[in-house]
Amino acid sequence: MPINLPNIITLARILLVPVTIWLIVSDAFLLAFLAFLVAGISDAVDGFIAKRFNLETELGAYLDPIADKLLLVGIYVSLGMLQHLPAWLVILVATRDFLIVGGMMLAWLIDRPIEVHPLLISKINTTLQIALAGVALGVLAFELDQALWVFWGSAVVGVSTVASGSAYIRQWLHHMANGNHVAQKGKSD
Repeated sequence: MPINLPNIITLARILLVPVTIWLIVSDAFLLAFLAFLVAGISDAVDGFIAKRFNLETELGAYLDPIADKLLLVGIYVSLGMLQHLPAWLVILVATRDFLIVGGMMLAWLIDRPIEVHPLLISKINTTLQIALAGVALGVLAFELDQALWVFWGSAVVGVSTVASGSAYIRQWLHHMANGNHVAQKGKSD
């Protein structure tokens, strides 16, 4: 598996996760918001470079969603611990990701591997999770009184997280019952 520029950018984004978490728990919200923006820009840049210059790799297909999930779950857990996001939402987001990864690992361990392609509801869910993380960090960074945005954003993300998790569970159960392998169309969200 070759290491190329898009993969290096993705690895740098993974290394940015503990820095972002540290900034959040240190109440350096402006810097955490800026780190979040850098991570988002790097995600777009590595994807553009990989597609534009035909540098897509299997390693990149795995690293990119790992980087995204590490960043999102890290932000959600950090903000939840500081009570800037509701605990129930943090639990939902982390549980959904744990179930997806755990289900794939279990299928692989019992020699029934499944390659999951991102579902539309999952893409919507990831977009909403990213938007809420950005709003929550932005509200804290700029000391805005926008608690209503976080309240309603949490409700919308909660619903989309349950819908996305349920869709993946249905897909996994179908695969396990029928032994069908789902063709990979890209990365898992």
